[in-house]
Amino acid sequence: MAYRNWLTAGALCAAIVFCAYFSGLKPGLADAMLLPTDRTPLVVSTGSGDRSFSIEIADTSAEREAGLMFREDMADDHGMLFVFERTGEVDFWMKNTPMALDLVFVGQDGRIKAIKRGEPESEAIISPGQPVRFVLELKSGTAAKDGIKEGDLLRHPAIGTGAGSN
Repeated sequence: MAYRNWLTAGALCAAIVFCAYFSGLKPGLADAMLLPTDRTPLVVSTGSGDRSFSIEIADTSAEREAGLMFREDMADDHGMLFVFERTGEVDFWMKNTPMALDLVFVGQDGRIKAIKRGEPESEAIISPGQPVRFVLELKSGTAAKDGIKEGDLLRHPAIGTGAGSN
């Protein structure tokens, strides 16, 4: 009887070590930071009408640093809004981000200043070339598909509170 318990315990330990070892080889969704989806949709006013997105808000440095890393997919109507304390130059990269993204750079007034494409897993710097206060990350191709362009206005309470201060 004691021999069977020892074998069972040994097999269980081996399984735990196996799982722990192999789970560390390829980061996945478990390593991705999932922020709560904000209850208020973000609305982009375009020349052809309003586009609405459910968003996660990254407004701490830890949240902004992790962003959408390790995410392999995202709904077409979902995004992440990066909120910075003040308007300034920002640089993004796509290291550890397996999906292509549209990076929508937004000024303090909520107006889109630039839209750039982020290539999966790239360490190339992505910058709007001018100071911004917010960055909206969307699934790649969403901006073009939805007619989102420079000069369009983003509306959301996080942008409204940020627009008043520097």
